Amino acid sequence: MISSSRRGFLRGLAGVSLLSAGGCFTPHPRKPGQKVRLAAVGVMGKGYSDWTPMLKTGLVEMVAFCDADANMLTEALEKAKKDFPGLDLSKVPFYTDYRKLLDDADKIGIDAMTISTPDHVHAPVAIQAMKKGIHVYVQKPLVRTLWELEYFEKTARENGVVVQMGNQGSSLNSMRRCTEVLQSGILGDVKEVHVWTNRPVWPQGKGVADWVKSHPKGDPVRKGLDWNAWLATAADRPFLDKYPDNADVYDPWKLGKNVYHAFTWRGFFDFGAGAFGDMACHTMNLAFRGLELGGVSDAECTMVESQNDVAYPLKSIVKLTYKERDSKVRPGVKLPAVTLYWYDGNEKPKAELMPKWAAKNGGKVPNTGCLMIGSKGQVLMQDDYGAKCAIALDADSEFKDVFQHEAAKAVARSIPFCGQESSAGDGKSTVEMKGFAEGHYGEFINAIFGKGPYYEQTHSRCFADIEYCIPQMEGILVGCVAQRLPGVKLGWCSKKQKFDVAAANAFVKPYIRKGFEF
Repeated sequence: MISSSRRGFLRGLAGVSLLSAGGCFTPHPRKPGQKVRLAAVGVMGKGYSDWTPMLKTGLVEMVAFCDADANMLTEALEKAKKDFPGLDLSKVPFYTDYRKLLDDADKIGIDAMTISTPDHVHAPVAIQAMKKGIHVYVQKPLVRTLWELEYFEKTARENGVVVQMGNQGSSLNSMRRCTEVLQSGILGDVKEVHVWTNRPVWPQGKGVADWVKSHPKGDPVRKGLDWNAWLATAADRPFLDKYPDNADVYDPWKLGKNVYHAFTWRGFFDFGAGAFGDMACHTMNLAFRGLELGGVSDAECTMVESQNDVAYPLKSIVKLTYKERDSKVRPGVKLPAVTLYWYDGNEKPKAELMPKWAAKNGGKVPNTGCLMIGSKGQVLMQDDYGAKCAIALDADSEFKDVFQHEAAKAVARSIPFCGQESSAGDGKSTVEMKGFAEGHYGEFINAIFGKGPYYEQTHSRCFADIEYCIPQMEGILVGCVAQRLPGVKLGWCSKKQKFDVAAANAFVKPYIRKGFEF
C-alpha cells in the first residue's frame, strides 16, 4: 500500500511535471512490489476496458468499485473471472454512490481512479478526487461544460496530480508520427480543416425529446439501480426505462432501446455531449496537436437536423475558428487562423476537397476522418484514432502513408513513441506499452511512478494530460453550445468565460442539484 505521505510525495512529483519547465525527477524510494491502489468509478462497458488494462500491468491493486447500477458489478466480476483466472475481486468494496466512495477514499487509501461514467459525472468525481490528491484517468470528454473545464484545470494544477484523458489513439505510433510531420510545417500554411464522424449511433434528436415529454410519470426504477446516484448533479426527474418497438426514435445500432441507461444517455443535453463530445476528442486529436491549435474565437452551427431542447440533433455541421498563434515547436513562426468544420450524423466533406484521394477511391470519402488542407499539400486521417494517416504534397499524384512518404520520412523524430520507455518502476518487471489501449493506460500508471517518456509538449509523462486536453476540450464544448443555437455566430472569450450572445451563456455552467455540490 502507498501511504498518505507517499501519495503526498507523488502529488509533488506530478506537480513538477505539470508546472515546471524541466519536469524530470527521481522517484521516491519504495518497497519492491508496492502497487498503485486503484478505484474504478464505472465498472462495466467502457469502465471495464479502462480499469482492466491497468490491472494487467501488474502494478495495480483494485481497492474499490463504484457504479450506480449494482448489476454492472455482477457482470464485471463474472467477466473478470475469465480474464484474470485466480484473482478474486469479489471482496473489493463496492459503492453505488460516488459521494460515499469519496468520503471513504482516505480510509481505503486510494492512489488513483478511473472515471468511466456518463459525461455529467466526470467533473464532479474527478475534481473531488483530485482535491484528495488522487490521480485520475478520465474518459473523454473530460467534462461536459465549459465552467467545469476551467474548474478541472485549476484543481489539477493546484493539487499536482497525474491526469490522462481517455482518447486512446494518442498512444498510436502513427498518430504521433503524423503529429511530428504536421508540426514540421510540411503542408505550408494550413487554414482549413474538416473533421467528420458517423456518430450518433444512439438515440437522440426530436423523437427522443417528444418521447420524454410525453411520459412525465416515468417507469419503475430497475432493481439494483441507484437512480439518485445515477442522476448525480443533474436535475431530478423520473426514471424512464425503454422505448417500445414502435417508438419513433432514431436507433441505428439497436442499443436495447434504453432511454437513459445504459449508454443511451449520451444524446441528452443534461447527461452527455452528443456526437461532438463523444468523438471529437479522437477525430480532432491529430489536427489539434499537429497544427498546434489553441484558442477558439467563434463558432456557428451552419446545418442541423432534428433540433430540439432535450437532446442533441441527429445531424449537424459546426464551423469553429481557431485564432492565429505562435508556434511552440518552431519558435518565431506565426501560424495562421484555422477554420475547422465539424460534421456528425454521417455528414461528410465533399470529395472535391480531396481530389487525389477521390481519384484513387472511386470518388468516396472515408466513413470517418480528418482532412487538413495546406498551401503545399494535404494530410488525411482515415479513421477515428489516427491509425491510418496519409499525405499528398502538391507535386504528388496520390496520397501515401505517412511512414512511406519520402518528404515525411525526412522529418526528424521529436515525440517519443509510447513503447520506447516502459520501465515499471519496481526494478523487476516492465509494462508492455504497445500503443492504443495498453499503451495509454500503462502510460498513466507509469507516470504515477515517474517512469516512461517525458513529453515536452504536455510537460508531463502523459500525452493526454491537461496541457493538451484542456484547450482541446474548450473548442469542442464551444461547438456543443453552438449546436444548441443553430444559425447564430457565437463569439467566445476564454479569459472571461463568456459568449457574446446572452442565450449561449446559459449553457456555460451545469445545473448542480442540492447535495451533489463539488
